Amino acid sequence: MDVLSEVLKVVKLQGAMFYNGEFSAPWSFRSPASCNVAPFVAAGAEHVIIYHLLTEGHASARLEDGERIGLDAGDIVIFPHGDAHILENGPAAEAVDMVKELARIFSQGLKLSRQGGGGETTKFVCGFMACEPRLSQVFLSGLPPVFKVSIRNDASGRWLENSIRFSVNEADASRAGGEAVLAKLSEVSFVETLRTYIAHLPAEQTGWLAGARDSEVGKTLALMHRNPAQPWTIASLAKEAGVSRSVLAERFRHYLNEPPMAYLTRWRLQLGAQMLGSTSYSVAQIASEVGYESEAAFNRAFKREFETPPARFRTQSRSAHATGSQVRPVRH
Repeated sequence: MDVLSEVLKVVKLQGAMFYNGEFSAPWSFRSPASCNVAPFVAAGAEHVIIYHLLTEGHASARLEDGERIGLDAGDIVIFPHGDAHILENGPAAEAVDMVKELARIFSQGLKLSRQGGGGETTKFVCGFMACEPRLSQVFLSGLPPVFKVSIRNDASGRWLENSIRFSVNEADASRAGGEAVLAKLSEVSFVETLRTYIAHLPAEQTGWLAGARDSEVGKTLALMHRNPAQPWTIASLAKEAGVSRSVLAERFRHYLNEPPMAYLTRWRLQLGAQMLGSTSYSVAQIASEVGYESEAAFNRAFKREFETPPARFRTQSRSAHATGSQVRPVRH
């Protein structure tokens, strides 16, 4: 049972690859923040994860005021929170601001783009991942602003890189299903990179990602995410995880700093908030879908968590969607 897979089922990943670059040193470009990129990636996208896969040569990546991270062929560098950043290679050069080029970049698809000063060649593909921002915070909140992973260290990663390179090189809008293949490869790239990152977390690491790796806590999280409406108790979760109630409570608190039932309550309410903003279900239907026996109980819990009742939250969400803004519930 895989908790990451269970969470990814509900965060509605939409992958895309839109830039195929071949730059010669020296070169430098600024990739804008996800709020600038989102309208080009998918209609209604609220958050975009940005990543770059180097397929040849060398480069470095950094946040605008951050330290350089060296990149080699086979490395994927990910900006999970969509921060603006700079990619470059060679002597310091003024960064080209890609915010001015977004319309052109996204209109040309994966047509090869060549730039630079004629030195060492670096080839890379840029990927974008639109996702539901509220629910995806479950795993995104545990990630740093930028991190890299080499996908050439195992057979699955090498297969993935080869598949991306082939698909990018053969990209042709007239080929049936070509865009769908690239979208799925983009999603797989992100998920596999995330799995690798989790697998290499230090043994002493805590947080949701580290908890997902732990056998008992990970199984408990997977159970709750697979069927959040199930009338779980600490006893039934412990039985499924194969440990005592006290051991489960202790391990869960060690990794997530809260009891299992408190976590489950928050997740149910996050699901409810997402459904209020994206469906026409009645509040009573949503309450039942996320595990509440009555609409009144759901209303009370929702207001405690988000400081606004469900009906008002729905109205605010629809208004925000119409104006292109976002509603961010207040959490205690």
